[in-house]
Amino acid sequence: MAGRRSEARRYAVLALYQWQVSGQTPAEIASHFFDDPSWMEAIAEGMSEDRAETPAAASSGKHGQPAKQPPSVRPYDHQLFSSLLRGVPEKADEIDDALRGNLDRSLQSLDPVERSILRIGTFELLYSHELPVRVVINEAVELAKAFGAEQGHRYVNAVLDRVARTARADELARKTPA
Repeated sequence: MAGRRSEARRYAVLALYQWQVSGQTPAEIASHFFDDPSWMEAIAEGMSEDRAETPAAASSGKHGQPAKQPPSVRPYDHQLFSSLLRGVPEKADEIDDALRGNLDRSLQSLDPVERSILRIGTFELLYSHELPVRVVINEAVELAKAFGAEQGHRYVNAVLDRVARTARADELARKTPA
């Protein structure tokens, strides 16, 4: 998960996590992010501490890259990041409604990181029809592997698969052999 769009989603998870736990507006979060890119790295470190990761897991990133590279070294799709940071909170009620019918527990009882990932995936399933279902789910699963609980990626996969069956029924029907 190293492409510009994947990196934008990675930062969006961090920003939306911050939105959920701090109550800051998306505009305030974006301002912090753009004015001080190291701020997002601090959020990522805080998430790691909240998860009580081992020092080895926190010290190295995916594919052997250092986890603490400044965002300027990691190019990302600014438009996608902004769209997710703005769109997920704006459409939170619709997103949460789509999720509620596909969860085995209340939305508020979900881990805030996994809730952010599920909201991003559901937003993309509902409002980014140019993205194939498989891409949306795979990106969310990769985010869950990077930031979620040990087996959280399985839960994210299952929930988004169920959301996709409703939100993208036509697309999935076209791909299913008769």
